[in-house]
Amino acid sequence: MRPAVAVVDDASLIRESLGLLMPGLDVVAAVSTVEDLVRLRPVADLVVLDLHLANLEQQPDVRQGIAAIRALTGCGYRVCVYSQEERRFVLAACIAAGACGVVSKALPTARAEQLFLEAAGGGAVVPQPVVGILEVLVRRDCITLLSDRQRQILHGRARGLSYAQVAKQLFVSESTLRGYWLDVTRALTGSLRELTPGEIEHALGLAPGDLLEFWPGDVADDRDWWRTGTSR
Repeated sequence: MRPAVAVVDDASLIRESLGLLMPGLDVVAAVSTVEDLVRLRPVADLVVLDLHLANLEQQPDVRQGIAAIRALTGCGYRVCVYSQEERRFVLAACIAAGACGVVSKALPTARAEQLFLEAAGGGAVVPQPVVGILEVLVRRDCITLLSDRQRQILHGRARGLSYAQVAKQLFVSESTLRGYWLDVTRALTGSLRELTPGEIEHALGLAPGDLLEFWPGDVADDRDWWRTGTSR
C-alpha cells in the first residue's frame, strides 16, 4: 500500500505535480501553509514540508522553518523537510526540532521519492552534511550511546562511503548494514534533540548564538527551545 503523504509548499508546481512525479506516494492533501494543513488535519503517514514558505512581510503569521516543523510534529505528524537549503547547521536544526529527515530539492525525482518512502516507513533520512555533524558530536562525547560497531558505520558514512563500501570494510552484508544504519540514525537523531544549541556550538567550535541566528523572534529568544520544543 502506498503511504499517505501531505504536501506543504507555497509553489503550486510542487503541490500539483508531486503526486504525478512520485507515483509511489499517495498525496492526500497539498496546501500552501502549515495553518491550512492543521485546519484540514488529513490522516497522513508523512508531511513533506518546504522549509521556507511565504514572504513574512506579506504573511507575518504564517509559520516558517523551525516553527512550522514544531507545529506539525505537535499535531502528531512525521515531517520530512523538502528544501533547497544547504547550510548544514540549518539542516541539523531541522532534525533537532523534530523532523524525521531532510530531502534536497536538487535530488533526482526518483531518489527523492525513495527517501520520502523511507521516511514514511519510519526511517530517519539524514543528509550527508548532518551526518558529518553527528560524527563530530559522537567523537567529542556529546553523544555517547553508540557501540564500537555503530561508530565504525557512522565514520564510514560521514566520509561519503556507500553502503556497499562500508559493508565490505566491516565484513557484513549490505542488507545487514542498512539495518544497522537505520538503528544508528534513529539513535543519533533522538540524541540530537536532547542537546541544547549551546552544547552543540561548544562541541563544534562555533560562536555563541551561531545556531540560533537562522530563526526569528520567539525561537531565537529562547535559548532552550532546542531541548523543550517550546518558546517564550
